[in-house]
Amino acid sequence: MPLGYYLALSAVMFVIGIVGVLVRRNALIVFMSLELMFNAANLLFVTFAAYYGTIIGQISVFFVMTVAAAEVAVGLALMVAIFRTKHSIDVDQMSSLKG
Repeated sequence: MPLGYYLALSAVMFVIGIVGVLVRRNALIVFMSLELMFNAANLLFVTFAAYYGTIIGQISVFFVMTVAAAEVAVGLALMVAIFRTKHSIDVDQMSSLKG
């Protein structure tokens, strides 16, 4: 398959992720949109690694996935703590945490 198909798919995935982060109010949907953006970047890393015949892109994907897993673990723990106090995970209600 041509390189452009992978680039277009990655761009579409990234745009869907951006729209999900900016439009949705549910924190779980925001985290899923962030993960979609990470996966779009991972697709680009793997595509260019295959195109240029190097392994550097695949190593980058490993580190991005590691950071994404840590982000999800911390984010979900924060959401559970906020849900216990606010009884909602609406992003607009979390603005009261500013201090």
